[in-house]
Amino acid sequence: NRWESEAGKNLLISIIINSDFLLPEKQFYLNKLVSLAVSDVLIEIFPQKEVQIKWPNDIYYGDRKIAGILIENSIRSNGSWQWAIIGIGINVNQVVFDGLPKVTSLKSILPITVDKDELLTKIIDKLKMYFKFYYKNGSESLNLEYESYLFRKDKPSTFMSPDKSTFTGIIRGVSPSGKLELQMEDSNKEFDLKELKLLY
Repeated sequence: NRWESEAGKNLLISIIINSDFLLPEKQFYLNKLVSLAVSDVLIEIFPQKEVQIKWPNDIYYGDRKIAGILIENSIRSNGSWQWAIIGIGINVNQVVFDGLPKVTSLKSILPITVDKDELLTKIIDKLKMYFKFYYKNGSESLNLEYESYLFRKDKPSTFMSPDKSTFTGIIRGVSPSGKLELQMEDSNKEFDLKELKLLY
């Protein structure tokens, strides 16, 4: 996966953490923690709540992508989770995105030049807060918070299958393993990332 950026314009960071506080089968909870931290910081910056989490790893402002998250995990031979590298990209002061129509940035919305160091500090502080939140409250409270941000939740949406066929479903949530939970016409189903693409 790639994140394209003009030199010096955006915030592109990698954070290494000891992730043995989570079971390997709950890897997606780390994605939820990071998504919530980034979303909370962006909501503090914007005057209105337009920030949403687009499953599985994008942050949107309205219908445009403003940030992305990619997490690389290291699993020990005994199956335990050793560490994770959290990659975060946020479009900050770049305003031209050639060939990327559904993209925006902080400066495009506000419009002001944002201090990237200050933004980074806020992201780190918010990550620490959400880690403590998870320790104290567990996964159920985290799920409720995450799903309150979920892009197009409870709205009929169009999806594309790997064979290019399209279908309609309603996003109802995300499973503990990170699969998208859809209400279909005749049943409820869970889908992995490679099994569908959201077209809106």
